[in-house]
Amino acid sequence: MTSASPSALQADLAVVGAGIIGLATAHRYLEVHPGKRVVVLEAEARPALHQTGRNSGVLHSGVYYRPGSAKAALAVAGRSSMVEFCRRHGIAHDVCGKVIVAVDSSEQERLASLAERAVRNGVDAELIDARRLAELEPYCAGVEALHIPSTGIADYGAVCRALLDEIEAAGGELRTSTKVVGIDQAADGVRVATTTGDVRAAWLVNCAGLRCDQVAELAGAASGYRIVPFRGEYYELVPERSHLVSNLIYPVPDPSFPFLGVHLTRMIDGTIHAGPNAVLALAREGYRWSDVSGAQLREHIANRGLWRLARRYWRTGAGEVWRSLNKAAFTRALQRLVPDIAADDLVRSEAGVRAQAMDPAGELEDDFAVTAGGRSTHVLNAPSPAATSSLEIARMIVSQVGE
Repeated sequence: MTSASPSALQADLAVVGAGIIGLATAHRYLEVHPGKRVVVLEAEARPALHQTGRNSGVLHSGVYYRPGSAKAALAVAGRSSMVEFCRRHGIAHDVCGKVIVAVDSSEQERLASLAERAVRNGVDAELIDARRLAELEPYCAGVEALHIPSTGIADYGAVCRALLDEIEAAGGELRTSTKVVGIDQAADGVRVATTTGDVRAAWLVNCAGLRCDQVAELAGAASGYRIVPFRGEYYELVPERSHLVSNLIYPVPDPSFPFLGVHLTRMIDGTIHAGPNAVLALAREGYRWSDVSGAQLREHIANRGLWRLARRYWRTGAGEVWRSLNKAAFTRALQRLVPDIAADDLVRSEAGVRAQAMDPAGELEDDFAVTAGGRSTHVLNAPSPAATSSLEIARMIVSQVGE
């Protein structure tokens, strides 16, 4: 290994990124290896500012994902372990259930297929008729629904705070406002150059989310993956109309689009959020249309896989952009599920950005992607249900560290 400066911080494990997966990984490592030295390197001024802090707070059941996939297995296991973690730490959560709604007969066949997938994934699910749907969600319109009682909501920000408290109690360290600018791997460890000084570690785990491919490139371990950021925009129901939604209402997924579509979610604070859509972001942290990065635009233009994706989904993608720019169009999408929602019932809420990976073949990666190279491990695709699955993803990563 290239020699580190005398002032370099020494660690057994360096974790890049203090989102929920990075913190869960550091936490798990210290559980398995008590007394070891762990440092978490975070580019922002505080943890969980991006995907972790800007999602819908859902405890996913695992119903959607391809049987046998990592998403399916880790979501099912992760929901249970996350609920247990919340119970143990007194963190607000509610296993309230959700409904996936067929609004007319044309969607019933797809709903039945989803019910079969739930069985294969080990998820408790029940097809219910319109009468039972009305009992669960009185304002929801549908001819049939799939009821998933194991779905819930949780305060993932509080989960991160609990993880960090236990990391620091076990001797771990969080360094904020610390960007990784270089990685030098050798047979005996990794030297990480950062804006606040060097770190020398026996192993590195990259959980950098929206920047994970760039960090992996510094280590020569991107494996052809590239993050394509998609903004997800939300509205919130005004308080006097929050009674229109009891818990969680989802549409039947559209097979012509790789995202779930706008839905309605009760948050842990009782507010009702509507969304998200899926709009190509013009910056890694592109939370608004005005957030534009020249480097990201050049990357989009040069990305042949993205052009193929645009040709394949241009009509659906155009609809997503239209709903982003036109509140009435967004409202109409919600009215398919809850007809009583009006445009005046909705106020803009905070948007999020999905760190969606494109694989080396130019296709959107459908599963979690975790790769290894040298003395480093890289989480290169972890969009939803990553928050739900985070404790199990961390368990998987730590089991591989040092192998």
